[in-house]
Amino acid sequence: MNNQYDLIILGGGASAFASAIKANELKKKTAIINSGLPAGGTCVNVGCVPSKLLLHAGEVLYMAKNHGVSGIELEVKNFDFNKVIDDELKMVGGFRNEKYEKVLKSLEYVTYIEGRASFSGEKEVVVNRKKLTADKFIIATGSTANVPQIDKIKEVGYITHVEALKLKEQPKELAIIGAGPVGLEFAQMYSRFGTKCTILQSRERIFPHGEVELITRLAELLEKEGIIIKTNAEVKSARSENGKKVLSYTINGKTEEVAVDEILLAAGKTANTESLNLDIPGVDVNERKAVVVNTNFKTNVPYIYSVGDVTNLPLRLETTAGHEGTIATLNALNEEKNSIDYDTVPYAIFTDPGYASVGLTEDAQMERDGVCACRTVPFEVIPKAGITRRTEGLIKMGIHPKTKVILGVHILAPNAADLIAQAMVLVKNKNTIDDVLNSEPVFPTMSEAVKYVALSFTKDLSQLSCCI
Repeated sequence: MNNQYDLIILGGGASAFASAIKANELKKKTAIINSGLPAGGTCVNVGCVPSKLLLHAGEVLYMAKNHGVSGIELEVKNFDFNKVIDDELKMVGGFRNEKYEKVLKSLEYVTYIEGRASFSGEKEVVVNRKKLTADKFIIATGSTANVPQIDKIKEVGYITHVEALKLKEQPKELAIIGAGPVGLEFAQMYSRFGTKCTILQSRERIFPHGEVELITRLAELLEKEGIIIKTNAEVKSARSENGKKVLSYTINGKTEEVAVDEILLAAGKTANTESLNLDIPGVDVNERKAVVVNTNFKTNVPYIYSVGDVTNLPLRLETTAGHEGTIATLNALNEEKNSIDYDTVPYAIFTDPGYASVGLTEDAQMERDGVCACRTVPFEVIPKAGITRRTEGLIKMGIHPKTKVILGVHILAPNAADLIAQAMVLVKNKNTIDDVLNSEPVFPTMSEAVKYVALSFTKDLSQLSCCI
C-alpha cells in the first residue's frame, strides 16, 4: 500500500516541481521521481540561471570599454575565467538549495525519489527495482541536446551547454553549431570573455523563428563585436589535427573549414523518452520522440499527462514549463480542462542587446490573415536610448488593420526581456494602439518605446517633442 500514489511525476525540473507543489496543495499523495540532473532540472542547474550570470559577467567586461560616456576611461585589470565559473557554480548551488531542496522538505504529501523510472505495466512504473502504482501520471522528463549527424564528431569530441557552463579552461577558439538562443547567447558570452567564436548555422539566417528585421540587425551587431557567423553552413565532418578540432562544412556547395579548441553543440534538443518504455502503456510520441499531448496536456492514454520539453508543445520555456505543470496537475487530479494560449507567451534571447517577442511576427500574420499593418521604430528616437548611448535597437509592432488590436510586439534592445512584459499584457488583453496612446509611461525610460511604436501608426515621430 505504501507504493500506491494518487500521482506520480516523472522528472525533477521546473514543470515537475510546479506539478508537485500543486498536488501538495490538493493534499494528494504524490511521488516525484528524478534522475540525471540534480533537483531543479535544466534551468537552475545548467540553463537559465547559470548562463545569465555568465552573460552578465561578459556584459560587465564589454561595457567597461564600450560604455559610450565621454570623459570616462575604464580599465579591466584582470579577468579570471576560473573564478567566474566557480562563482557561477556556487550561485547555482545556492539557488538549487533555496528554490528546490528546501521547497521539497516543505511538501507534506510529496515523496522525492532519486532513480530512473520506466513504465512496467498499466498505471505502474519501476524505479530502483521497486514497483510504484498511481491513478495518474505526469511525464516531465525534459530534453537533451541533439548530436547532429556529423562524421567523426563523437570521436573528435564536443561539449553541450552543460559542459560549457563548467569548463576548467577557457578555449581560445570556439565553434558553435546552431544559432538558436543557446548558440547565440554562448557565442556572445565567450566572445566577450576573449574567445574567438564562429557560429555555423544550417539555415538561411540566425534564429529563423524571430522577426526578420530585428534578427538581421542582431546578427549585424554580433558580427560587429567580432563573432563570425556562417549561414547556410552544412557541417559534414570533424577531425583532430595539430591539437585542434577541425570542422569541415559546405556553403552553397563550396567547402570551408574552421580549426578550434572546442566544439559546442547548440542545434536543438531531443525529448528524454527513450528509457521510459512508453510502448507499455501505449503513449504516442512523434518523429522527434516527443510525447504527443492535446491542449489540456493529456496524452492518448487517459491517465497520463505530459508537460515541458519532453512534449510536442510549441514553446519550450521555463515560464511555460512551470505553468504547464500546475495546469496539468489540476487537469489530471480535478478533471479540469485548462490550457495555455501560446500566442500570448513572450520569449527572449538574452544577448546584449537582447531580443524579445510576443504574439505574431509579420510573416506569421501574413500567413494567417493575408494582411499586416506593421511599423518599426529605431531606438534612436527614444530619449532614454540616446541618454545611455544605446540606440542600436529596434521595436516593431503589428496590428489588425481594421480593429487596431495589437497582434505582436518584437523588441531588440538592452534588457528586451524586461521590456516585453508590458507588450505581453497588451497582446494578451487584446488592447488596441488607442489604449497605448492614452497611457502615460515614465519619462525618460526605454519602456516608452512601446508608446512610440504605437504612435508611429498615426504620427511622424520626427515632429514630436521629447515627452510624448
